Amino acid sequence: MPNWLLPENIADVLPSEARKIEELRRGLLDHFRLYGYELVMPPLLEYLESLLTGAGQDTDLRTFKLVDQLSGRTMGIRADMTTQVARIDAHLLNRNSVTRLCYAGSVLQTRPSGLYATREPLQIGAELYGHAGLEADAEIQQLALASLALAGITQVRLDLCHVGVLRALIADDSLASKDEARLFELLQSKDLPELDVISVAYDATTRAALLALPGLYGDRTVLQRARQILPAKPGITRALDELESLVQLAGGATTVTVDLADLRGYHYHSGVMFAAYVPGLPNAVVRGGRYDHVGEAFGRARPATGFSMDLRELARLMPGAERKRAIRAPWGMQADLLEKIAFLRAAGETVIQTLPGHENDQDEFDCDRVVEWNNKNWIIKQVG
Repeated sequence: MPNWLLPENIADVLPSEARKIEELRRGLLDHFRLYGYELVMPPLLEYLESLLTGAGQDTDLRTFKLVDQLSGRTMGIRADMTTQVARIDAHLLNRNSVTRLCYAGSVLQTRPSGLYATREPLQIGAELYGHAGLEADAEIQQLALASLALAGITQVRLDLCHVGVLRALIADDSLASKDEARLFELLQSKDLPELDVISVAYDATTRAALLALPGLYGDRTVLQRARQILPAKPGITRALDELESLVQLAGGATTVTVDLADLRGYHYHSGVMFAAYVPGLPNAVVRGGRYDHVGEAFGRARPATGFSMDLRELARLMPGAERKRAIRAPWGMQADLLEKIAFLRAAGETVIQTLPGHENDQDEFDCDRVVEWNNKNWIIKQVG
């Protein structure tokens, strides 16, 4: 194996793609700031106990672990930044008011999250803390859809679900409550035969509703069918009402679907969850939802909702970046030449000096002008 061969699902980012990703990162962070979101930069690694607090087993399995040479304690390289941002809100900022935070940085995962996905996503996201009402969920949903529009993506399918449906459904059934983790797996995979077997001893109403959940997916009419099929428990009614409101507020999406069995991230989230899918990508390009309980482990429970996306995946969906117009200048140390080049760069122009003996071949730049000596002055001349 060549020494330079990279591990599976790890790749270099070459100039044109890197420029596209970086311009997208800057644009999205500036866009988040228009909504009042403040930028934070969590560390790449932390002690494992802190990093995995409130994140669940799934994050544990996706986290690379190592031993700190200074303390001897186990550390982890972050696989997701959401928990870190929740820690900053709960433990460091310690504000009582609504707090809006955003972030962007690399994360590392032991396994890719989906087909063709990288194990080193460049994660960007926004989190809103301190408001338990649906208004916060609506703002996060709107910001996520606006972010995709900013990236030039016009065809978006928004999928909505709510963990409150399952939790309210099994709350009064002790046998079903014991099997909560297994039920989550079976519903997510829509394994009806196994769901039928495991629910034999449950309350009849609970069992019938559980078997109906995998079929409750589709457009907004699913919510009307769910009200007819599922028991009218307060928790279920509240969850369906919230989904109804968010469907109406999803104007930035081409298509909106509801899937009451799509409980990805069930143990992490506490309310509405959503995912955005776009043509050309098999995985969800955006994932988000409410996760009110995560801050408890840091000593301060705060309502929380947010979303994140991978800039690398998002950039792949965008058209190739156009070559940047630039000016070619000869190599030289003459004071007037250097002054001319400095003046042009200060004005925002890209000026590339040609080194002796090299051709002017630039993949990223289109040198459509040159600096030439003419009539005792350095002038700018247009070229083909």
